[in-house]
Amino acid sequence: MGDPHVLEVVREEERRTSRIADFNSDTNEQSLSSRETSFLISDEPTFKKDKQSKDSIFFRDGIRQIDFVLSYVDEIKKEAEIKSERRKEFEQNLRKTGLELEIEDKMNSEDGKTYFVKIHAPWEVLVTYAEVLGMKMPIKESDSLPPERLPFSCILGPLQLARDVKHRHPEYYTAQFSRHRQELFLIHDQSSFFPSSSRNRIVYYILSRCPFGVEDGKKKFGIERLLTSHTYSSAYPLHDGQYWKPSEPPNPVNERYTLFQNWARFSYFYKEQPLDLIRNYYGEKIGMYFVFLGFYTEMLFLAAIVGLACFIYGLFSMNSSPTSIEICDPEVGGQIIMCPLCDVVCDYWRLNSTCLASKFSYLFDNESTVFFAIFMGIWVTLFLEFWKQRQARLEYEWDLVDFEEEQQQLQLRPEFEAMCKHRKMNPVTKEMEPHMPLQSRIPWYFLSGATVALWMSLVIACMVAVIVYRLSVFATFASFMETEASLKQVKSFLTPQITTALSGSCLNFIVILILNFFYEKISAWITKMEIPRTYQEYESSLTLKMFLFQFVNFYSSCFYVAFFKGKFVGYPGKYTYLFNVWRSEECDPAGCLIELTTQLTIIMTGKQIFGNIQEAIYPWILNWWRRRKARTNSEKLYSRWEQDHDLETFGSLGLFYEYLETVIQFGFVTLFVASFPLAPLLALLNNIIEIRVDAWKLTTQYRRPVAAKAHSIGVWQDILFAMAVLSVASNAFIVAYTSDIIPRLVYYYAYSTNTTEPFQGYVNNSLSIFLVADLPNNTAPSEKRDFTTCRYRDYRYPPDHEYKYFHNMQFWHVLAAKMTFIIVMEHVVFLVKFFLAWMIPDVPKDVVEKIKREKLMTVKIIHDFELKKLKENLLVDSNEFAKEVILRENKMQLAN
Repeated sequence: MGDPHVLEVVREEERRTSRIADFNSDTNEQSLSSRETSFLISDEPTFKKDKQSKDSIFFRDGIRQIDFVLSYVDEIKKEAEIKSERRKEFEQNLRKTGLELEIEDKMNSEDGKTYFVKIHAPWEVLVTYAEVLGMKMPIKESDSLPPERLPFSCILGPLQLARDVKHRHPEYYTAQFSRHRQELFLIHDQSSFFPSSSRNRIVYYILSRCPFGVEDGKKKFGIERLLTSHTYSSAYPLHDGQYWKPSEPPNPVNERYTLFQNWARFSYFYKEQPLDLIRNYYGEKIGMYFVFLGFYTEMLFLAAIVGLACFIYGLFSMNSSPTSIEICDPEVGGQIIMCPLCDVVCDYWRLNSTCLASKFSYLFDNESTVFFAIFMGIWVTLFLEFWKQRQARLEYEWDLVDFEEEQQQLQLRPEFEAMCKHRKMNPVTKEMEPHMPLQSRIPWYFLSGATVALWMSLVIACMVAVIVYRLSVFATFASFMETEASLKQVKSFLTPQITTALSGSCLNFIVILILNFFYEKISAWITKMEIPRTYQEYESSLTLKMFLFQFVNFYSSCFYVAFFKGKFVGYPGKYTYLFNVWRSEECDPAGCLIELTTQLTIIMTGKQIFGNIQEAIYPWILNWWRRRKARTNSEKLYSRWEQDHDLETFGSLGLFYEYLETVIQFGFVTLFVASFPLAPLLALLNNIIEIRVDAWKLTTQYRRPVAAKAHSIGVWQDILFAMAVLSVASNAFIVAYTSDIIPRLVYYYAYSTNTTEPFQGYVNNSLSIFLVADLPNNTAPSEKRDFTTCRYRDYRYPPDHEYKYFHNMQFWHVLAAKMTFIIVMEHVVFLVKFFLAWMIPDVPKDVVEKIKREKLMTVKIIHDFELKKLKENLLVDSNEFAKEVILRENKMQLAN
């Protein structure tokens, strides 16, 4: 059925359908076939349109359920006739496959311009294509024991949903559906046997393969091509009804209303998700995303608690930090004169002016930083390993164990077929299909790679521009705050360093959003120009481009502050300069970690707030405006299909952007978490809101997506594993090079001479001495001071030493300690990671046993069914044989 030339297949399916219809007519001679019923109903509608409920999801007869809707608008352009012929041919071929169509004239629509084609899949079509798609359907209720109650399950009671919402159906043993074994399956009611998600999936499968004519010697087929050419304006399955009220008979149970009441409301933020209901309504692919997001949020809870504990430890010990005490002490920090932070304009300053900043720095740069960095390295391993288990359990529960890639994803894209001028024999199907030689694609691959590289370079250029901004305005802030009397009160906590860092981070965040907006458009365009063969190739190519760009876009500034800022500054009199103009940025005397924390907080929080507002407000405004424009004839019926028509389209890349957003957040939580232990808490709070925002917009603001299967989160899982490995290295480097912990420990163990207070004297030890007379005239402050020396942060020999201003031995000791720490931490964390990965099986033992049990029971049930059927056939044959023998004997007796 994957062959694009489906006309022959359509005819074969028609013959199959007729055979099933013959079988049904033999078993029940008084019943009418669905086609005969359709013919009679179309001639004489049971209900008039104005009498029909506006929430009805049925044809005019009130019996046949609408499984899919197509819409189009008449045009006066020259292509109108061609499009009309395409629609006519397409709809005729749909009827040949067994689908039933009902057309709503434009005069009955709210805007008076749109035609609606309602599609119903009768039972014969459903059973035929359920077999083609290999759908698994229930054959017997499972005899597996319910899961054991957890020891503290009573405490979790308020977080749980009602059982009839969480598990609407019991567990079943399932088997691939076969229309020849219908008696094997638990078919209590034909109208509800296939859930609505399966029905719309079957109809979309037919729509995506139905031909609509031959153009330029090529057979054209598929609804996607018709949508691309604007022959149809939209194609979508219907929602069950209004989301704010339950459905009324004869409509089936309104699952959309149930989802809104128990999932999409913000007052239910603390409740678990109705995952089985999500899967039944939206399909496994969307269900898998919400399972992943919910599981990730649950795992963040532990990381958030530990991170909050580390933050509270820093908060309570902030005032007792030996470093902060020395900096704030007027007799120590008040007596230390620091060298100017910029040339000419900046003056000398006293170390105790950064008293409050040093306390804030200790809040995140303390002993718990090392512990939390190691903990997060282990946490990310546990998260990924337990997710594997959760995914394996889900594969069993959702019948995805023997899953094969969706045909929709492997189907040829219309754009690929249109651009292909060559054909090639498919080695699997042994049929000719469109083919594009590699040499035709190479130029586009080069263009694509060059575009991505150009935009990454643009991100780096913008980051450099923000650095230049900070360098150029630092002196302005410093001189302004020094001379402005009104700012004397805020100088203690709003230093020039902090002011520059805050304004630079905000500017950087705005630049990130702007670049992201334009790159999304360009990456989609350049991916189309590559002419990917299938939808799966298109999504994989787009994923690579978008992730690489957003990785550089969101994380480059954090990497700069963490690993480059203040590392190549030089020393007074011999500073390094950016473009020979701007002096390189220096870190605060307490270290650069507080600036990394500021950068991370602004970008992470800003992105999450902006993303949630955009996701909630944008579709709501568009839908409001569309409804406002459409309602020109308020006296006419605003039908169920028109209501859904006026909603936003979720699109094939809807989940792509949701996953991308979550993975970028995962990077903030893991890559730089050593500098900001509250990152998991912020991510947890965001995700609690994100789940309800996504649920709300999907339930109320978007058309119902076509159901699709997926057994995993796909390529995103590989990306998460790569980021987990990178996070171990990045956090080790942050603790070693950005934090001040290693220099403090080296001083504690190797250089401290005070046995009672080992950290006393650390601040003085970490600052080198510079002779003011050695400052060049073009860098020295304009006002002369009576200081003979000033201090700067580094480990260098004093001016009276024979190797003056060269790195001293302590510098090399600290550097060796940093490298040792990185090697030890990485090896310890990786060793624990590999051990945990080895200890935790990918598939839980009970799931393995359940899979084996289900396979055994399925084989046994099918065997018993076939054996019973064989016995019945043999009994019938033996009875007929006995009758024939008796008849022959009677004839012989009469002859004698």
